[in-house]
Amino acid sequence: MATIDGNRLNRAWLLVNSASGSNTPAALASLDECLGDHGISVERTICFPDEDLPSASELDAASIPCLIIYTGDGTLNAAIGELKGWGGAVLVLPGGTMNLLSKRLHGDRENEAIIATVSGGGARRVRPVMACCDAGTALAGLLVGPGTRWGSVREAMRELDIPGIAAGTAEALAEMTGTAMVRAASPGLGSADGYPLIELTPGEHGIQLDAFYAENAGEFAAQGWAILRRNFREGPHDRLGVVEKVTLESADGSPLGILIDGEPAKLGPRAEFSMAPCALDLLATGNAD
Repeated sequence: MATIDGNRLNRAWLLVNSASGSNTPAALASLDECLGDHGISVERTICFPDEDLPSASELDAASIPCLIIYTGDGTLNAAIGELKGWGGAVLVLPGGTMNLLSKRLHGDRENEAIIATVSGGGARRVRPVMACCDAGTALAGLLVGPGTRWGSVREAMRELDIPGIAAGTAEALAEMTGTAMVRAASPGLGSADGYPLIELTPGEHGIQLDAFYAENAGEFAAQGWAILRRNFREGPHDRLGVVEKVTLESADGSPLGILIDGEPAKLGPRAEFSMAPCALDLLATGNAD
């Protein structure tokens, strides 16, 4: 199989997703031009979900040393999971809305700066820490609690589903002001009453826990809007700490709603979250955490 000579990249496949935040036709044309200008030959472009995610065997059969992924964090998660154990490397570019994994690997750098560094041999292969649970693994971040119900509202907004938006908003507000709060049970951190939303962010030192809350109806609505915009970090929150593993539980025994790199899932009323390295090499051009 071909390799990246000193991490200097000149051949790759490209994975895109038209539903991702930055994947406009103009942006894709600009990306193709930028890759070509830096001597990177894109031998195949895969348009997910119209085409299947690439497999390790397909990449190896074509002697491709690198997969460039220009999508949001959810598609990134699925693609990296599909390639677990592959000997090549993945170059993550900021192609979504929040681009949290790209920021872990490259800081706030844009496509052209990242591509210039990688094509010049200045990237490093890394395996950043993931946050893991029975429902999956998160490279960018994992959200737990009734506040994750706003994820379904966001999906309805994408599909212009007006009844779904209205119903989802009512349900999300009801859950955020109800009794199904989430709390850190072991170790016992923060409020015993729980929070509408706890964020788990994997990093070099462990899993960072941030608990978001609201004190009145207006703040609950504002927090929901912030979640829709993926800017929930602007809301009031407590830093609970950094842990190697943590058990979270629902305060009223109901199932835990979660978002794994933005994708919804469910867990039982009590679940353990731990950390582990990514099972695939990613190319980094800045601080990984």
